[in-house]
Amino acid sequence: MKNRILGLLAGACLLMPLNAMAAPVEVTLWHMEQPPHRVARIQEVIDAFNAAHPDIKVKQEPQNWGEVYAKAPAALAAGAGPDMLFAIPDFTPILKNIGALTSVSDFVGELDKEHHFVKSAIQSYSYDGGIWAVPLYNMAMNLWYRKSVLDAAGLKVPESWSDWKAASEKLSTNGVFGMGLPANKQLYTDQTIYSVMVNGGATEIFNEDGSFRFNNPQTVAALDYYSSLQKLSPPDSTSWTWGEAEACFVSKSCGMIMQFSVISSYDTQGGGDPADLGVAAIPHADGETGHNTIAYANAVMLLSKDDAKRKASEEFVRYLLQPETYGKFLNMEPGLFMPVTEDGAKSESFWSDPMVQKYKSQVETIIANSQNGKLFGFTSGRTFPSIAAVSAQNVIAETLQMIVVGGKTAADAVAAGQDRMIEVAK
Repeated sequence: MKNRILGLLAGACLLMPLNAMAAPVEVTLWHMEQPPHRVARIQEVIDAFNAAHPDIKVKQEPQNWGEVYAKAPAALAAGAGPDMLFAIPDFTPILKNIGALTSVSDFVGELDKEHHFVKSAIQSYSYDGGIWAVPLYNMAMNLWYRKSVLDAAGLKVPESWSDWKAASEKLSTNGVFGMGLPANKQLYTDQTIYSVMVNGGATEIFNEDGSFRFNNPQTVAALDYYSSLQKLSPPDSTSWTWGEAEACFVSKSCGMIMQFSVISSYDTQGGGDPADLGVAAIPHADGETGHNTIAYANAVMLLSKDDAKRKASEEFVRYLLQPETYGKFLNMEPGLFMPVTEDGAKSESFWSDPMVQKYKSQVETIIANSQNGKLFGFTSGRTFPSIAAVSAQNVIAETLQMIVVGGKTAADAVAAGQDRMIEVAK
């Protein structure tokens, strides 16, 4: 009897699918979306994926933008890096240059046939004969204000730099700072400065031959203007990151700020009246036409060299981009993460989110503004890998600090900023 039972058990094991007997393939995701509510939403998506794919186990490990430029290469060199890593275009060349990336052209092509990517999202990661990351979402900087505050001051939404400066000065009263602008040596400051630069004709960081052209009259004018607005900001703005600016706006201590989105914090801490929350394109220099902004097509890099982990990572990315999943993923921060696929832009999972429905007009404006998005180092149709070092060292923000902290003129600071770019790019 004992032998018969053992035989039956052995036969049952032979009939059992191999993947039911094997341990699930474990893959690790690094991302820099640290706010707890974003981490919680990503975990919800991961839990749903893991439940639907018992042969795969995805786990997330949130990281810090201030550390990841150095931490990721070191971890990969030590064999302890992630299998997937969220990226922005100017971060990707760092890992490509150390041989950590292989092209995902075929995979992106497959996904494009199914979902139809916004072409500019792919272009940001396409160079040197390959595509180095899979686009996931877009982000664009905007000008945020309260309609009631502008109305009470007799102001219209600023269109030009002179309008913007005048409005900021008029709003600077009774303990309120008219404009909240960061001046920290950090990525947020790079983003806000460049959003001013592209509205003053200072779009290009490079010449066609790859040499730097940061030092030009348009850049000087943009940095000079930015520093004049920054004087109307709180004294601690020289240490701001994204959160401090948002808090200043939500608390009504700042009349206006530049930010990707303030919807979540405004809704929970700032009154939550969608009729009073204004969002507009960033003003342009006097004499210029049209409004531009910085825009990031964020993506995910697939880093694993192990075939099983690579396939598991691809399966997770497929899951994220499915229309029924995509909106839930994007709305970890409503108004911040915009679709980069045609079917995602129309998906019910995106537009049915209660917060998106409540602030639908603001989300529509953000999407419209993002159509005029640009990114330093990725505007000429060519990609210059040295932009990664410039971004990692926050040289644009460092240039501003030479003015607002070091007391240099804008012309001297921009000249020194170009010298720094040449230095870090060596």
